[in-house]
Amino acid sequence: MATAPGTMRPGIMRLEHVLRWVSSAGLAVAMTMLVLMTILIALQVACRNLLDMGLPWVDELARFAGLWVVYLTVPHLLLEGRHIAVNMLMGLFGGRARKLLHVLNEICVIGFCVLLLVGLQTFLERAATFSTPAIGMPNWVFYLPMTIGMGLLTLVAIFRLVRALRGA
Repeated sequence: MATAPGTMRPGIMRLEHVLRWVSSAGLAVAMTMLVLMTILIALQVACRNLLDMGLPWVDELARFAGLWVVYLTVPHLLLEGRHIAVNMLMGLFGGRARKLLHVLNEICVIGFCVLLLVGLQTFLERAATFSTPAIGMPNWVFYLPMTIGMGLLTLVAIFRLVRALRGA
């Protein structure tokens, strides 16, 4: 089945729909975690200043919530094209050169994601047997937001690469 340049096939459209749904759900989780993180930090400040007492478990949970915020927001931003981008070089080119630059950019993003996931897996092979100091959360759980977020970011970057190769 031939498609006009710049159009997407139904399979790609379904994939985009699924990615948008998953990234939107991730964004909702991230925003919930942002609220939780804000409450935890306010609690910590209040306890330190008013009661002269620190709560180590609050710091740990706030960091955990922060990981969810960062790593579930990034795939959504990339999918929506709202990520930070320096496009001075893209503006210098047009046509095929611009498309090639766009494809190379997506390949670099995928490469970064794969390297980070491999590095994270290598790190967790050793660190997974340990737990966090304050609440005893297993490290594999603590770093789960990174794994989920980078996995989703990889899928989004692959989708963007396929779309760029098709000229969309």
